[in-house]
Amino acid sequence: MEYRLFVAVDLPETVKDQLAKLRADIRGASWAKPTGYHLTLRFLGDGIDAARLEALRGALAAVPGEPFSLALRGVGRFPPTSAKAARVLWVGVAAPPALQSLYQQVERAVGEVGFAPEARDFHPHITLARLKPSKPDPVVDRFLEQYLGFSVPEIAVTAFYLFSSDLTPQGAIYQRQAAYSLV
Repeated sequence: MEYRLFVAVDLPETVKDQLAKLRADIRGASWAKPTGYHLTLRFLGDGIDAARLEALRGALAAVPGEPFSLALRGVGRFPPTSAKAARVLWVGVAAPPALQSLYQQVERAVGEVGFAPEARDFHPHITLARLKPSKPDPVVDRFLEQYLGFSVPEIAVTAFYLFSSDLTPQGAIYQRQAAYSLV
């Protein structure tokens, strides 16, 4: 069996419920399922075999870290400029240094089992929707203006997870493959 894997911080159900309320009628938007909201630390890719999955589980178990809190603040888009069509809508993460440290430790651990370093900088966010590229849409700009001040109370982060992702016509289905406590 082969896996599509990523490492992430999961969110409490109450926060997922609040994020789900941000859904809007935007042409071409494919909204994430509320059950799937998470903060990706590292996407690992497709076609990962069971032996490599086991090696990942072991490497991630050695990641040091301690509990921390983070806050979700505002909304944004990728690419960030409104001169181009938005491809992703997201909620921002007010990230403490402990999140950056966790990211770096995860990056080190996955590197130890043969994953190439991440090519992009780490920009913590929660993906709300993916959009089919077209021309810039004023509805997207209105969405961004409307939810600019969105926030939720701080979230206690006490663990991170290795997830598998099965892509289906109804959207991605995520399954926890391993849990790692931050103590």
